[in-house]
Amino acid sequence: MEEDDPRMRTARQFIDAIPHASALGMTVRAVGTGRVVVDMPWDERLIGDPARGVIHGGAVSALMDTTGGAAVISHDEAPLATATLGLRIDYMRAARPGEAIRAEAEVYHMTRHVAFVRATATDGGEGPVATATGTFTVERAPGGTRGSRGS
Repeated sequence: MEEDDPRMRTARQFIDAIPHASALGMTVRAVGTGRVVVDMPWDERLIGDPARGVIHGGAVSALMDTTGGAAVISHDEAPLATATLGLRIDYMRAARPGEAIRAEAEVYHMTRHVAFVRATATDGGEGPVATATGTFTVERAPGGTRGSRGS
């Protein structure tokens, strides 16, 4: 994805505006129509299990929630803003100590007021660390969408 891509700029601005996303070191890696990939580096400050060095599930949850919101904002219907209505996360296994976690989220259905999102978190190991489904508000400009992505 090119740096001058409007979706990439929108997703990065969305994530940069969230203080905890910056504190967790989240970085947008790829963006498509209603699809976003975000990385979060391993950091000892995020450890939830000191004996094993495993990142806390709350950090994984924040990553998946933020990635889901970024997917909504990057959708072609171009909502102005979004907020999480509901998020269900299924943790499959502990993330590997010392490994970054990558979340991929995509909008699979969007109504006038609600976006439905699926997300997966991985760390390069076998199988996902977690999967999620979420619902997010879709806040539009009066009279429709905000126009073209280039504006």
